[in-house]
Amino acid sequence: MIKTLYFRFNGNFALHLSCFRFKVASCCCILLFCTLSVVGQTDANWLDHSLFFNTELLLGETQEANFGFPSTKTQKQIIFNIGRDQSKNPQEWSQRLKGPKTGYSFGITDFGNRDSLGLAFSFMPFIRFNAFRSERISVLASLGTSFFTEKYEAKKNPRNQAVTTDITWACRLFFYYRLFTSDYINMHLGFGYAHHSNGHMRLHNKGYNSYLLSLSADIKSMPEAELETGEVAFPTLKNSVYTYFDFRAGLGQNSFALAFNEKKQVYTVAGEYGLVYNNTLKVGLGFYFRLYEHYYDYINENEWLVRNGQEYAYFKSLPVYYATNLGVHVSGEVLMNHVSVNLQIGINLHKPAYKMEWRINKGWENTPREIPEGWVLGNFDGFYKFKEFISGRLGLKYYIIGTKLRPKNNLYIAAHINSNLGQADFSEISLGYVRSFNFR
Repeated sequence: MIKTLYFRFNGNFALHLSCFRFKVASCCCILLFCTLSVVGQTDANWLDHSLFFNTELLLGETQEANFGFPSTKTQKQIIFNIGRDQSKNPQEWSQRLKGPKTGYSFGITDFGNRDSLGLAFSFMPFIRFNAFRSERISVLASLGTSFFTEKYEAKKNPRNQAVTTDITWACRLFFYYRLFTSDYINMHLGFGYAHHSNGHMRLHNKGYNSYLLSLSADIKSMPEAELETGEVAFPTLKNSVYTYFDFRAGLGQNSFALAFNEKKQVYTVAGEYGLVYNNTLKVGLGFYFRLYEHYYDYINENEWLVRNGQEYAYFKSLPVYYATNLGVHVSGEVLMNHVSVNLQIGINLHKPAYKMEWRINKGWENTPREIPEGWVLGNFDGFYKFKEFISGRLGLKYYIIGTKLRPKNNLYIAAHINSNLGQADFSEISLGYVRSFNFR
């Protein structure tokens, strides 16, 4: 009966999966498109003066993703950024965050071996803000997506186990030092870290990790002197706080092991209660409940580790119960009107089937579906306990009504990557509802 409730269309699973892929692609496109509209949600008296363009050249090293990884030369990147200097934006979030720069990056990466690693074409929203109370030092953080021209293939490209999908998550964290400034150009020297991986959508998923130096130039739309004299009516900031309740439903995808490498769903419902400070920082406590289709199918289809006489045979008594995950989390979110950046750290109170995943993936490589006698499976070392209990979640939200209006009722769509202590677990899109109250 439970199988019927959750997966009643298994006979047409290929069609179901194709539809899901379309939904994921559509929602991600909507999310990215909507973030672009943020620049149109502000007062026009500063917009004409805030636009800047940036060209960035980067050199660095592509780290080896696996044993026998293809040899690489120097990694080369070129990134084109378009953004706005928010320092003259009168909205409260901008003034609370000391006027950061926000925008979108379009990049091309040559990892140093085009035959095996190919090229990556990236799109990433970013935020850049001054650090250490210095006008010369800044930090950039960005999260988005990349398309790869080459990926792992067992026969054609077996040595590159970094990515197995055409599209991956991408992120950058960089520090910059301003070398000099003029009316129209700011030059920066930068150093940082870049990462690409598919969010555990398919294995192998070792990911690309790179350390890079950069030289970049901000080209301003008008001289600094004119920008400084522009008339902007800044509001008087008053400290405020209000409470909120957040409820969301999510649909994710992940892989289980090399022998079970098709994408399957992760269904999530979650709730959260907390406070919003100064209409900018959102902090809350909540819960999440997930059902992993991979876990359920492994148990229900009587795979090796749950067969009679094996260590997890008791999972068959309650397949749904053992395929679920229940936990609590703390959440932090930076609100920027329609868009926000969200980070969650959680504790898994119940995730029993993760033991099977660990046993299969942390022992000898390429564990087969039918496990031979004497095959070495993963050991439950001390590190396993942290992986089992600590979860993470990082992503972007788009609010239908801008949070500057402090609406009592709001909806959002979101894209997140979920992790087990920093290691990707599944990629997710979600739809949420927020109720705000007790404004003071």
